[in-house]
Amino acid sequence: MGTASNASDKEKKLKWWQLSLLGVAGTIGTGYFLGSGLAISIGGPAVLFAYVLAALGTYVVFDALARMTAGHPEQGSFRSYAKNAYGSWAGFASGWIYWFSELLIMGSQLTALAIFSRFWFPAVPLWLFAAGFGLAGMCIVFFGNKGFDRVEHVLAIIKIAAIAMFLILACSLLAGWIGGAKFNADMPLDAAEVLPKGWNGLWSSFLFAFYAYGGIEVLGILSYRLKDPKQAPRAGKVMLITLAAVYALSIGLAVSMVPLSAFNPKESPFVLALSSDHLKFIPHVFNGVLIIAGFSTMTASLYAVTSMMITLAQEGDAPKLFSRKWKKKYPLFALTLIGCGLIGTIAVSIMLPEKVYEYVTTAAGLMLLYNWSFILMSSGKLVKATVFAKIKRWVGLLLIGAAVTGSLFHPLSRPGFFVSLLLVALIGASDFMVQHVRKKRARLSEPHPGNADAMHFSERMPTFAKRRNKLK
Repeated sequence: MGTASNASDKEKKLKWWQLSLLGVAGTIGTGYFLGSGLAISIGGPAVLFAYVLAALGTYVVFDALARMTAGHPEQGSFRSYAKNAYGSWAGFASGWIYWFSELLIMGSQLTALAIFSRFWFPAVPLWLFAAGFGLAGMCIVFFGNKGFDRVEHVLAIIKIAAIAMFLILACSLLAGWIGGAKFNADMPLDAAEVLPKGWNGLWSSFLFAFYAYGGIEVLGILSYRLKDPKQAPRAGKVMLITLAAVYALSIGLAVSMVPLSAFNPKESPFVLALSSDHLKFIPHVFNGVLIIAGFSTMTASLYAVTSMMITLAQEGDAPKLFSRKWKKKYPLFALTLIGCGLIGTIAVSIMLPEKVYEYVTTAAGLMLLYNWSFILMSSGKLVKATVFAKIKRWVGLLLIGAAVTGSLFHPLSRPGFFVSLLLVALIGASDFMVQHVRKKRARLSEPHPGNADAMHFSERMPTFAKRRNKLK
């Protein structure tokens, strides 16, 4: 038994480069494949600068979470650290903000998957594809497919292969090795081309650059599996340098190959860039890869949001009903609630078919950044930091603040900002009521002073008897 246990422990341990690779594969999703088109259309070619700054801010968040995890691993990860740092109200708020952020991210991913699918079937309503992908993902989580981890690894390889394919084909088109390009190569050079929407446009696109790195908090959770937990910051640094380089290179190629006016939130910029008279089949192949990659990240988010709901219910921050499992195996109740949330997203896609991706993605990105702020503030309370570490934390908070406020300066992102504020207000009001009820129950459970005297009177009787005898 001991040998088997040790073997199991060894299997769980990761080298730092394995964690980096896992992070690269797990982070790349629809936020990059489709969200980058939205970022480019808003900020122009200068959005490359936003992706580099977002990588810096993301690294600061990962570094803070990795250090807390290495020092004291917690099952609830960032939620437990928020609770330890500021009290139960912070644990409640952090958990629910994360839950809503992942729910919105799933809504954004479902919308992206539907948009990719309409590349082939433009007449099919957006909501119908979204419902189909959502139902398929929920079935996978419900039945707990034991082989899903292996499938995820295969899908991760497909994602990386898709990016490699794009880089090779794009460079071949630019070099003239493949003729018949739909768009002529034109690298923007002057200020008017680099910043067509001005500094406000770049500021507004900052949020979507951050959104492309969403999922980094999950890597912080996995840091405890490292052979040497002290190498977690190194793993995060290599991972984010790799992601920033891949994002900058691929988006730079797309910007140089496609006119700015052609970028839109309904088509992947990479499919647009590969449009060629000699490569008519490539956009179709690449679009299929995007659907596979997007479904992978959507299902992973569904796992995360289901696990968080069960944890919240187990710890009293959600109704106990959602921690129960049908036949002690299937998370039916948690998935039912999540399903209701996804139905809400699909209903929005019916009412606002032209703008649903922009609105949902903005709200999802903002909720994600609110949770990252919790991580940074918790680390300030729980980790003994050097002066440089404190500077890093404040730089991270300032970058997050810039991304959040930038969403107010564009009509496509502004509604999502107000949706996120509404959700935070709802969580805050619920948090206040829950804490009030807990304090009230705690007061009622404390023994009343009068009752305490009565309770201990029998214990004091012998003493009273001795004193009385002495007096006699």
